[in-house]
Amino acid sequence: MGTQLECCDLCVNPGGAVLWQSSFSRVVRVDDPNYPGFCRVILNDHVREMTDLDARRRAELMQVVFAVESVVRELFSPDKINLASFGNMVPHVHWHIIPRWQDDRHFPEPVWGSVRRDGALPRPVVSNAVLAEALAGMLRNCEEGGRS
Repeated sequence: MGTQLECCDLCVNPGGAVLWQSSFSRVVRVDDPNYPGFCRVILNDHVREMTDLDARRRAELMQVVFAVESVVRELFSPDKINLASFGNMVPHVHWHIIPRWQDDRHFPEPVWGSVRRDGALPRPVVSNAVLAEALAGMLRNCEEGGRS
């Protein structure tokens, strides 16, 4: 493995609790008690930008992102979903899928913004197993980059 890949955290670590994976990408849950259901979709290959992927691979990755958004909406009933792809700290294509509530700590700021209120309010409790099962059902057609 080259030096660049050895330095990339998403090339050497899963990036969270793995809920689903294929040869192309993986879905991980971020351990953040203030934002249950916060997931990342991580491309398995070390690629810096979405436009470095051909159109078919971009569409496949976004199919996974939208499937995760659908499952998070169904299981956590947030007021809003934030989708973000930065890569400033880790230049490796990955998407954040973040459930938001109007009374969460940062709303309407991004979760990386200023805290506007303290205290974690009760949110739906969904185990990794339940979340993984729901994702597996939604992502059945995405495994190994396949489509039906």
